[in-house]
Amino acid sequence: MLFEFTEEQLMIKQAAKDFAVNECLPGVIERDEHQKFPKEQIEKLADLGFMGMMVKPEYGGSGLDTISYVLAMEEISKIDASVSVCVSVNNSLVCYGLQEYATEEQKQKYLKPLAQGKKDGELYIGAFLLSEPEAGSDATSQRTTAEDKGDYYLLNGTKNWITNGNSASVYLVIAQTDPAKGSRGINAFIVEKSWAGVEVGAKENKLGIRGSDTHSILFTDVKVPKENRIGADGFGFTFAMKTLAGGRIGIASQALGIAAGAYELALAYSKQRKAFGTEIMNHQIIQFKLADMATKIEAARLLCLKAAWEKDNHLDYTLSSSMAKVFASETAMWTATEAVQIHGGYGFVKEYHVERMMRDAKITQIYEGTSEVQRIVISRSILK
Repeated sequence: MLFEFTEEQLMIKQAAKDFAVNECLPGVIERDEHQKFPKEQIEKLADLGFMGMMVKPEYGGSGLDTISYVLAMEEISKIDASVSVCVSVNNSLVCYGLQEYATEEQKQKYLKPLAQGKKDGELYIGAFLLSEPEAGSDATSQRTTAEDKGDYYLLNGTKNWITNGNSASVYLVIAQTDPAKGSRGINAFIVEKSWAGVEVGAKENKLGIRGSDTHSILFTDVKVPKENRIGADGFGFTFAMKTLAGGRIGIASQALGIAAGAYELALAYSKQRKAFGTEIMNHQIIQFKLADMATKIEAARLLCLKAAWEKDNHLDYTLSSSMAKVFASETAMWTATEAVQIHGGYGFVKEYHVERMMRDAKITQIYEGTSEVQRIVISRSILK
């Protein structure tokens, strides 16, 4: 592992930073307040190639490595985690899943426009539909069914907590085709939102990442062509788990960005705010808080980069991505809370951003595998 970034990686990092400051920062408080999906920002990111960063150029992507993706995710997340989660889902889950496991026909039809984030000049992004009202961490308990009807599947059920739920044009849906086979009876399907029987439920009123587009999705007798199944019959659960392992690198990087963003604001504030006749940075209690923040963030960053490096070098990154996610997400929650504390009363109002980061941080401990699930993955790996 080289502890030095390439010129290209540094260029991507700077481009993401400039975009976040110039395009995401203005209006971020209002988007959070009114739960406004950042469509304009996502469209601009698509134009810059950030919606299919790791997709090969022949499929419309930027052909970048995972390290570049981690760097970009951190910079965008420092400013607006609602934008970065949309980027993460489209890159880590949707585009990655299709590039790795879809047929050539599926890639030409769906991956190309998804990697570009645009189709016919309009926003074109994807969503990953695994969670259900009664199947969150227990992903094998799928109630959504896909009944084999010969030349098509008949899809019925409800998915919830779906990021990009209303804004996506394409859904990757995990459904049960043969309950008797358990996890081996689960399949993954490419479903278009425009098809008959697909209904977008109400938008969730969330604690954090309020700008992101989170909905329930309902399927009633949706006809899914056989050619829209991903992989062999029964491959769905494996597809979901493999894809989520990569997704964890994205969410770990998001958590890292939230932590780093909160730390940078607290650091700057400590140099300006005076108490007891001097800037609060001169008080040891503040110094120690900042020292702990900086140390934990650096450790989280190294865990994210290690997982990314392993992925880029085609090594098994199951353990490293889980370690990165559990540590970065808990670092984000702790750091954002301490950043609010350093700001005092000002930290409790929306104008100073850190309260939003504290709210945004919480979800990183929950989605794409809770901290408890990450500990299960880690313990299984080390106790083999």
